[in-house]
Amino acid sequence: MFTGIVTAIGTVVRRTQAAAGLELSIAAPYEGLEPGESIAVDGACLTLQAVAPGEFTVHIIRTSLDRTKIESYEVDRRVNLERAARLGDRLGGHVVQGHVDGVGIVERVAEREDARLLDLRVPAEVADVSVPLGSIAVDGVSLTVNAIPAAGVIQVSLIPFTLQQTTLGERRVGDPVHLEADTLGKYVKALLERRNT
Repeated sequence: MFTGIVTAIGTVVRRTQAAAGLELSIAAPYEGLEPGESIAVDGACLTLQAVAPGEFTVHIIRTSLDRTKIESYEVDRRVNLERAARLGDRLGGHVVQGHVDGVGIVERVAEREDARLLDLRVPAEVADVSVPLGSIAVDGVSLTVNAIPAAGVIQVSLIPFTLQQTTLGERRVGDPVHLEADTLGKYVKALLERRNT
């Protein structure tokens, strides 16, 4: 489990096509990483396959590649990182599972006083459980749905701290982003659908 509070920005240093997926080595400032540990890379929960000083390697299976934009990651790409939460940690964001529900597209970027607004075109499975002031994770960052300006579009507001401490400040119109919808919303939707069948 994660909280959507990015604790470091990593950089892809090696990319190796594997027989059954892709291996990425990522430079990161973390200490004490262990093989088998889970880490969220742009919001996708991945397992550390190997650890070396100043970096770790993950193997991404085909299922994960099909659900994310990770296959397009090249050397020097910057990524949001979060280590898995431990029992007793502060829950500064919201409950994030590290399961990417879909890939959205940035439709609009606008400045408003001390914040940057992003309008994101989102898949139906994310739109159906998104509500104003509800939670959403975008590239692993815990955010609040600021508004729903149109069907299939959600708006998030990025404060200066988020722009400085994550990669979301680099996103431009047309860029893809990982999305994880609010966990509570997904459960409620699934339960209601079962009741109505």
